[in-house]
Amino acid sequence: MSNERLVVAIDGPAGSGKSSVSKEVARRLDIAFLDTGAMYRAVTFAALESGLDLNDQSAVADAVRAAQIDLTVTPDGQTVVVNGRDVTREIREPRVSESVSAVSTNLEVRANLVARQRAAIVAAGRIVAEGRDITTVVAPDAEARILLTAREEVRLARRGLQLNNSQSAEALAKQVSDRDKKDSSVVNFTEAAPGVELVDSSDLNFEQTVQAVIASVESQAGHL
Repeated sequence: MSNERLVVAIDGPAGSGKSSVSKEVARRLDIAFLDTGAMYRAVTFAALESGLDLNDQSAVADAVRAAQIDLTVTPDGQTVVVNGRDVTREIREPRVSESVSAVSTNLEVRANLVARQRAAIVAAGRIVAEGRDITTVVAPDAEARILLTAREEVRLARRGLQLNNSQSAEALAKQVSDRDKKDSSVVNFTEAAPGVELVDSSDLNFEQTVQAVIASVESQAGHL
């Protein structure tokens, strides 16, 4: 395995498949993986557990700065620990999904998590990092930058399967649409920035999407 730096930045809207695809790409390339969306969900969970008013941006930012977040990825999946508590399942619950945009659009929170994400990327050296602002804010100098997207109806269907909850189709559609709309007010993850390659997975299955992303990484980075 090469020791050369290889940072793969992958952005995309909810339900685009970026988390599962990014994790599999990292596994196949035998490099680290960073799910920044899980970080935002983790600090949202911490704020909710503290009983904070999420509209109190200063208090939420203070809570986030104090929060200890540990993400561990194994062949069996990802584990998310907040302040010593395993919240892997809880951060996917509707109450977190419904609240995460209120936290992720808090500019002080974003600044804190971006700093943590950059530190994790530098420490790893060879890593796939996925989220909404990795290609443009967190790692604009990444060796490979990809925007992974899909048509809205495809994304909604995938999101429903991923969350595996009892929400109605209408509630799920509103939740995903609202989150994308709110998050897009602070970062553009719907259009590829200059130098970012677009991979549309609408008509691709999981394996084809993984192969398309790996091909894009190889063409951009020139090495794996």
